[in-house]
Amino acid sequence: MKAKKLKSIALIAASIAAIVLAPFLSGCDGPTEKHSIVVAGSTSVQPYAELLAEEFERITPGVKVDVTGGGSAAGASSAHSGVADIGMLSRDLKNTGSEAELTPYLIAEDGLAVIVHPDNPVADLSLEQIRKIYTGEFKHWSDVGGLSDAKGKPIKINAITREDGSGTRTAFEELVMDKNRINPKAVVSPSNGAIRYLVSDDKNAIGFISLGLVKSVGSEKDVKAIALDGVAATEENMINKSYKLSRPFLFVTMGEPAGLAHDFIEYVLSPEGKEILKREGLIA
Repeated sequence: MKAKKLKSIALIAASIAAIVLAPFLSGCDGPTEKHSIVVAGSTSVQPYAELLAEEFERITPGVKVDVTGGGSAAGASSAHSGVADIGMLSRDLKNTGSEAELTPYLIAEDGLAVIVHPDNPVADLSLEQIRKIYTGEFKHWSDVGGLSDAKGKPIKINAITREDGSGTRTAFEELVMDKNRINPKAVVSPSNGAIRYLVSDDKNAIGFISLGLVKSVGSEKDVKAIALDGVAATEENMINKSYKLSRPFLFVTMGEPAGLAHDFIEYVLSPEGKEILKREGLIA
């Protein structure tokens, strides 16, 4: 009788211990709270997402937001496959295929700036002139009112573009190229930052980048954003819609976000998150 009583007490104690220790046992099958997320995609959105992630981590101790590039197409596919918790796009979602299954969150609007070296005298181009530069029809700066060299010889335009699948390139093709093909001889660069560097280092170059990155903090060299049909590439002109090259910055998820992904998106869309984006030159 005494042995049975001791056995019952032991079973009760074991049950209590199991309940108390369950959350701390490794290898348990129950759900656990996620303390890190991956945000991947557009290199245009990436530097802004990194700033937001840094501040979010500061005010939310113990969490980690890993931000990586790869382009808008990669952002959409990563979110769809679950490789990333949140995808980043610098263009609208396509309404066909796997992208049609994603849920978009508009975090900001960004201007697309056409840039040249600060020493380039060209300060204003029309959409048609930019298009002809990138199709290869206009090959020299004198074709668009620029100068020749000291000996009177035409100076070749070094056109720089983004790679296929880039949100920046997709936006440029839709807003500028009007279904015309970008010259395959144009130099292909893998990021906005790389294009900015190449143009800042080449007096004969032209490129296109996010408007918010024209004045890059910490950069030793400057670039010049040219006016479009007489309208300066400024945030004010983008807000009043007189400057025509603008595009959306999106976060996308597969279904409704949960946990830390939900919290991070909520922060980005909050007044605090919008203030960071506004401070960096975007329209939040």
